[in-house]
Amino acid sequence: MSVPVPGPHGVPEPLPRSGGTAGAAPWLTVDRSVVSVALVFPMRGPAGMFGPTCELCAQLAVEEVNRAGGVLGRELRLVPVDGGAPPAQVAAEVEALVSTGAVQGVTGWHISSVRQAVAPRIAHRVPYVYTALYEGGERTEGVFLTSETPDAQLRPAMRLLAREQGVRRWYLVGNDYVWPRRTAQAAQRYARDDGARVCGRAFLPLGTEDFGPVLREIERTEADAVLMLLVGADAVRFNRAFGRSALDQRCLRLSTLMDENMLLASGVGGTRRLFSTAGFFAGLVTRENLDFHGAFARRFGVDAPPLGSLGESCYEGVMLLAALIARARTLDVRAIGAAADAVTYHGPRGELQLRRRHVRHRISLAEADGLDFTVLAEL
Repeated sequence: MSVPVPGPHGVPEPLPRSGGTAGAAPWLTVDRSVVSVALVFPMRGPAGMFGPTCELCAQLAVEEVNRAGGVLGRELRLVPVDGGAPPAQVAAEVEALVSTGAVQGVTGWHISSVRQAVAPRIAHRVPYVYTALYEGGERTEGVFLTSETPDAQLRPAMRLLAREQGVRRWYLVGNDYVWPRRTAQAAQRYARDDGARVCGRAFLPLGTEDFGPVLREIERTEADAVLMLLVGADAVRFNRAFGRSALDQRCLRLSTLMDENMLLASGVGGTRRLFSTAGFFAGLVTRENLDFHGAFARRFGVDAPPLGSLGESCYEGVMLLAALIARARTLDVRAIGAAADAVTYHGPRGELQLRRRHVRHRISLAEADGLDFTVLAEL
């Protein structure tokens, strides 16, 4: 069964795309009167289902920055790049945009294998704000990170579920690339620290559709809980299959990558006993979040794709990039890095500050209630 992908019906025309591996598109010329930023987000593949939300949230942030005077007195513009393409292709495209002077910064949500391909080629030349949760350990100069890492996100969630739900046996299932594999290594340490253990694990290619063998293995191991490290549509298909198998009657799931778009696509039958941990949930009742929802709805209408943590991260990526440049008062990446620890910015999660090029913020644990998340605790 195919995964439904929410589309931005009734919203403005998408921004012009860059030109693929050959470099910048013919329409894209260097304009010194603006500051252009490559927005790298998935337009295809398992993560493509939340691409529309990522783009609209970033566009909303750009419009807010421009209403406040822009960046260094210049208009801020986005140049969308397909972060769902093969990592080497994405890196070549972004590098071409930087080399021609077509963009002066990079941000967006994309998987870690894309970040690892992009960062060495451009981060020493332009500021690069990476907005996806990731495995930790990124130290490339010029890279700034807004989202969660396992130590702050996964460790306390596993500990709470061990205490409150009696979880002692974990099964780990993830896609086969750097983020799931390194996070799984950390999860094994966390489980051991809490007196639990990992009783099995499986790493599957991006785009996997048949989870039958993994589900049978989970049942065989008598796991209490499954740690899901699956991306987008893969997680949706796993949730649907998990619900059909009735494993949810005795086995809970915890995901560190499960937003409202994925929850909606999973369906009610695929979300029983499903927990998620993240720095943002659409249902968090705060003044900043309510303001964010209101601005998004006024700009893009009620038929826009649902807000979630992955799209919201792209809003923050633009805001942090603008704040970094404003603080340094230059586009020079070395000067931006030197001033980074004094940078704060305001967004749907309140006022946030960089420390050692990572944003520090609150993280919550939520449980799916049908097609919505109910926040249970701050971790």
